[in-house]
Amino acid sequence: MSLVPAARALSPSFLLRASIAVAVATIAMKGWAWWITQSVGLLSDAMESLVNLASAAFALLMVTIARRPADADHPYGHHKAEYFSAGFEGLLIIVAALGIVWASVQRILHPQPLDQLGWGLALSVLSSALNGALAWAMLQSAQQHRSIALEGDARHLITDVWTSAGVVVGVGLVALGGWNWLDPAVGIAVALNILREGANLMWQSSRGLMDEALEPEVLQDVDKVLASFRHHTIRFDHVSSRRSGQRRFVDLHMHMPASWTLGRAAAVRASVEQALMSAVPGLRVTIQLLPNDVEPHTADEEDLI
Repeated sequence: MSLVPAARALSPSFLLRASIAVAVATIAMKGWAWWITQSVGLLSDAMESLVNLASAAFALLMVTIARRPADADHPYGHHKAEYFSAGFEGLLIIVAALGIVWASVQRILHPQPLDQLGWGLALSVLSSALNGALAWAMLQSAQQHRSIALEGDARHLITDVWTSAGVVVGVGLVALGGWNWLDPAVGIAVALNILREGANLMWQSSRGLMDEALEPEVLQDVDKVLASFRHHTIRFDHVSSRRSGQRRFVDLHMHMPASWTLGRAAAVRASVEQALMSAVPGLRVTIQLLPNDVEPHTADEEDLI
């Protein structure tokens, strides 16, 4: 069994629990690395791992809520809960970045030499390897399950890996050349990168909450299915779509001859629905049946303002 299918088979809940465990381990290693070196760059790395822990725990909560079935108060399900996870994680990242900037500025104002850099760098590299392996598995699973919470946590871990790489290079240069100013400079560079990632996650979260249309390639699949059913007696219009977490929704009107019986019309509609759901996994389809000579009232004047 190859690694990619194996990673995709892992559930979001399992991987987020693994992310919590890895975050605890990396906090311990990076915190130890900072303690023995007093490097503000390694401190910034450890602070980001604290954010990883909080965001993974919140993402697990939101994924659990998103899996709840529809109920009377939430007839369309709870799938949007995952978008709150991405937004919360983006906010935590931004807070952590501001903390790193503060610590880095303090070190610039009050420089001090670094100690035991070899052990500190080794611990940082080991924790980054753990984060990198987990992030790869999470991205594969996020693609399979269309989980924005899992994708957000994975991309945060990837940011952490790049952060650690920058810290290792910067602290390594301090060890080789004695340029102590590089340590806080790396910390500030790390903070700017983290700020960018946090803003990106919050933007993705807001896009999901605004009910964006389906991806262009998915809409092409929908149009191909509808084209296979089009006939001089059957036409489709008013096709609209939206995304809600792992779910996808399409609403449309299907026009057919007024002389058809309700049973015949319902049978054709069922065939169209089944074909669409087979072509697009996770799709929910709502089709309104109309005679060919009827055009529905689709918008109020207030909606057009």
